[in-house]
Amino acid sequence: MKFALSTFMTPVAEIPEIALAAEEAGWAMVTMSDHVANPQTLTTPYPYTEDGARRWPEFTEWPDQLVMMGALATITKTIRFTTNAFVLPMRNPFQVAKAIATISTVSNNRQVLTIGVGWSKDEFGLMGQDFHTRGKRCDEMIEIMRLLWTGDYVSYQGEHYQFDNVEANPCPTGHVPIWVGGISKPALRRAARLGDGWLSDLQPAADIVESIRQIRAMRQEFGRDHLPFDVMATPMDVGDPDGLRRLEDEGVTHIIGTPWLMYYEGPTTLAQKKDSIKRYADEIIAPCS
Repeated sequence: MKFALSTFMTPVAEIPEIALAAEEAGWAMVTMSDHVANPQTLTTPYPYTEDGARRWPEFTEWPDQLVMMGALATITKTIRFTTNAFVLPMRNPFQVAKAIATISTVSNNRQVLTIGVGWSKDEFGLMGQDFHTRGKRCDEMIEIMRLLWTGDYVSYQGEHYQFDNVEANPCPTGHVPIWVGGISKPALRRAARLGDGWLSDLQPAADIVESIRQIRAMRQEFGRDHLPFDVMATPMDVGDPDGLRRLEDEGVTHIIGTPWLMYYEGPTTLAQKKDSIKRYADEIIAPCS
């Protein structure tokens, strides 16, 4: 079992020191969350709360995930980085492929691209991308990026993207894992068909296990059950080492944690965050190793 430190709602200026503290304490990854702009009034309800309200307050800081991964790569040596999750069809596949390849080059391939199709029609509109075709475009974008990452001349003729021979270098220094987030049936199917892993939402452990079993059956259907597959999960009702080991037995490979929410109430200082990173490593990560 490996552990990914969530920087959700963390002031951006604190993230470099937090990443260094996590690396020193033995965390495996740092994750960052994704929003480009947050409209004051939503026309699309947030799908992961009962009342449709967002989980974060106004004026929360959201780093550009890819810029932050590149920045952290220059000050760390071993810890890996991922996105939780990066809304791929809100972007352009060429720009994303270029950014990830650059991060791979400067980090010795310590990045994982964890993607989702997104929920905010408002944000898609601001980014100039079609919300209604996001699922099919996401699938094509994954295929396109993997072609571009070969470093060779490639072409593509899809429903939404078409281009003749192009090359885009540098290419990544190794395989770029793509983990797929989401709990809908299409998301689970996308993870099974195209992904190297799956990202859960904040869910009960039983729901996470059921999704893993569905993905496992789909991967067998697609003839991909022999390939490595990671699961990064955030169980809402399991946090002790014994419970986490039971999830590991079911296929969970990574647990997302925000340790200062466990040890402190209310707003936390950078010093408190760093203390909680070490305490969690001693009390949870070490017994699970």
